[in-house]
Amino acid sequence: MPPLDASPPDTPAAGHPFAPFVRTICRGEKLSRSLSREEAAEAMGMILSGRVDPIQLGAFLMVLRYRKETPEELAGFADAARAAFANPCTLAVDLDWPSYADRHRQLPYFLLAARLLARNGVRVLMHGLDGVGPATTRKALAALGISLSHSFEEARAGLDRDNFAYLPLENFCPALETLFALRSLLGLRSAVNTFARILNPGAAPAEMQGVFHPTYLAPHQETARLLNQPRAAVFKGGAGEVQRNPEKPCRVAMVVDGECFEEVWPALTQPASHPWRDETLDPASLVALWHGEWTPAGPIAAITGTAAIALKLLGQASTMEEAQTAAEAMWRQRRIEESH
Repeated sequence: MPPLDASPPDTPAAGHPFAPFVRTICRGEKLSRSLSREEAAEAMGMILSGRVDPIQLGAFLMVLRYRKETPEELAGFADAARAAFANPCTLAVDLDWPSYADRHRQLPYFLLAARLLARNGVRVLMHGLDGVGPATTRKALAALGISLSHSFEEARAGLDRDNFAYLPLENFCPALETLFALRSLLGLRSAVNTFARILNPGAAPAEMQGVFHPTYLAPHQETARLLNQPRAAVFKGGAGEVQRNPEKPCRVAMVVDGECFEEVWPALTQPASHPWRDETLDPASLVALWHGEWTPAGPIAAITGTAAIALKLLGQASTMEEAQTAAEAMWRQRRIEESH
């Protein structure tokens, strides 16, 4: 994103082109209102092109954070970000997999779920943000020997070779990636953390989304519908990642061909079956898990349970039970293939 001009505009504040957007959402309980999709797209377009004063940007993002974005606003923000993609090209993708948690408190087992699906013919495009800590998505990918893609073209090559590619946000929408850095200045996440999950840069027909809180399920579901996403599954995941907690029932907000509904997937393991919050965050553990040198029941259930949701979303299983059985069979089969 171009540097934001901190100098006062030549015209009064009320005359700044972005001022109407701030005024619309900040005028108070009776006079303020949410933005339409078109207004949200215009506002985010101005932000991404660096045509907004830093004071305006902070006010805009924090008011949205306080009262929570509407699906129409999220869809408009996504429209603007998609229009700002750097050198896009057509990618043949089956499944979109966002990874935008910036602080992992457990190992990213979802990477093995995505790898398992890719190994069984599903073309998975993962995209995301660089995080903080010893077991971020990118550090875990490096441990697994998976390189990052520096462009859409490199992502296409990775998909053709391995059915999997990881495209960093800064390599396809650098202006949006810059906005994530505001968290350290503002002290809070913002709408950026929310709508980055719905970008779907490869235009995949199926999309998995992990959210931080159950209250985000319905807004993300409705946003997917507004964006005409053919298939989407949204659920509360570990640290907001697409990673199922196998110890609890999992509410999954689904979109299938414009129809919105919810499923509740059963728990797969007993509570406290694994020390999730106390485990050693060493990406080498993921390598050992993939090769069968470490076989903890909880993480394996997280992997197969996450993959099962994807299989049903993709239409490769008709029921939750069938999907879980298929995912577990894939996990066992990978051991046989690894041994040869």
